[in-house]
Amino acid sequence: MEKPYVLGIDMGGTGTKFGIVDARGNVLKSASIPTPDYPDINDYCDVLCAEMKKLADEFGGLDQVRGVGAGTPNGNYYTGCIEYAPNLPWKGLVPFANLISERMGIPCRITNDANAAAMGEMTYGAARGMRNFIEITLGTGVGSGIVIDGKVVYGHDGFAGELGHTKIVHGPEGRQCGCGQKGCIEAYASATGVARSAKEIVSNSSKETLLRNLDIDHITSYDVFKAAEAGDEVAKEIFEFTGRLLGQKLADFVAFSAPEAIILFGGLTKSGHWIMDPIVEAMNANVLPIWKNKVKVLVSTLKDSDAAILGASSLAWDVEAQAPMRS
Repeated sequence: MEKPYVLGIDMGGTGTKFGIVDARGNVLKSASIPTPDYPDINDYCDVLCAEMKKLADEFGGLDQVRGVGAGTPNGNYYTGCIEYAPNLPWKGLVPFANLISERMGIPCRITNDANAAAMGEMTYGAARGMRNFIEITLGTGVGSGIVIDGKVVYGHDGFAGELGHTKIVHGPEGRQCGCGQKGCIEAYASATGVARSAKEIVSNSSKETLLRNLDIDHITSYDVFKAAEAGDEVAKEIFEFTGRLLGQKLADFVAFSAPEAIILFGGLTKSGHWIMDPIVEAMNANVLPIWKNKVKVLVSTLKDSDAAILGASSLAWDVEAQAPMRS
């Protein structure tokens, strides 16, 4: 009999969320544990698996669960390892998929969070029925998951798709990015990038703006959105600047994979037309004529509260069909 459930894990530096998911994409129940509380990876896995088993027991036990999918920082789909993740308690290579499989007795697959979001979108969200699209995650950073002919592109080493670290500003004038390079699109088009733009534009302008009423060092992208909604011209200028740069970069992405759609996910998309209009305009102004007004730019339809768990869980539906892990 077909097993009706999968388990999804969303691992972050501060917390790990997990849940049990049905085939319709409903997170039936979820829970969490604090990631930093377990400096020993074996202790972490013991607690995580014990808690996941409790969830499974409420829905008929592990006999009803097909597998486990996990979205992790620096998760390598091929090896099943978390590799040198800077924001986790465990350093070096962590054979996470094997540690979970051994404890649960069912298959486990992992990938990074942006690829998990792309798989979730394809399984449950705006990309259902699509075989060629790019998922762009706009949070504190800019991540991407590339899907070509119905398959996520992992590349030779499992880390393909770092589009957030392609450059939009070249030379020494580019903003410093957390990766160590300068000029990456992540330094401009993430929520953090919007806050940096706000600080620069407000500091270098004498225009009246509601943003001057805030602590310049603690302005957030949501503050900019609220100001734009109130008619603030400087806030609109910030979104115009951000959207123009991201749209130009999306035009480059279109050129190498010719997607049906680019799907944007994350908190920055809540800025609505203030960010979406300049993105679409700039993308279409910079693509070749064969793609002009042809590639859709969509906002993810995954629920924010469930998206990460859903994306991770989608890895588990076809565990038997996936390539064996490399040693």
